[in-house]
Amino acid sequence: MPKHGKKYRAVAETAPAEEVTLEEAIAFLKSNASASFDETMELGLRMGIDPRKSDNAIRASVSLPNGTGKTVRIIVFAEGGAADAAKEAGADEVGSDELIEKVKGGWTDFDVAIATPDAMKEVRKLGRVLGPRGLMPNPKTGTVTEDTATAIKQAQAGKVDFRMDRHGNISVPFGKVSFEVESLKENADTVLNAVRAARPASAKGSYLKNVTVSTTMGVGVRTNIRD
Repeated sequence: MPKHGKKYRAVAETAPAEEVTLEEAIAFLKSNASASFDETMELGLRMGIDPRKSDNAIRASVSLPNGTGKTVRIIVFAEGGAADAAKEAGADEVGSDELIEKVKGGWTDFDVAIATPDAMKEVRKLGRVLGPRGLMPNPKTGTVTEDTATAIKQAQAGKVDFRMDRHGNISVPFGKVSFEVESLKENADTVLNAVRAARPASAKGSYLKNVTVSTTMGVGVRTNIRD
């Protein structure tokens, strides 16, 4: 079990024991933030479907109306016109074979990877590096596209990807502690609506079981958001 510091334990002792509203959870975490940096707010969702069934897979993206508050580092696997458009749109790194080799060597100092359909023929070979980190380009999240400039602009504007892990959980960042409560709540509601919209057709019974709001270094506060 990880050991927590005094500040964490002090906040944990005052955290709501019962479920509270989303707005109350956000307000509590904002007023009890103690880290020396602007922490990220995150939604932790416990899904009520079996992650072992392939037809229950959940993977999608959502654009946050108030952004993420984070500078997004973007790389693009492309050649020709798509590569030129990516450079002009502000991608941090653009390339093909050399960039693929760089990532294959273990370099993952970026937040979003975008690829053209042609480039994916080779990018798929990076599954062992990108897959576990959730960085593999995917058509469902709009990161496999010929329109690299639009994909970059969406990522820069606050687009976040989410997917259910093998334990049936989804974690999604939705802003910074420094944001206003209203802005954070709007972002969180947008994420929750996107998760509901991504419900697999095969899903039966309770879909969204538990929702917890937390910060990078803070405690988790349970909310009463359910189906």
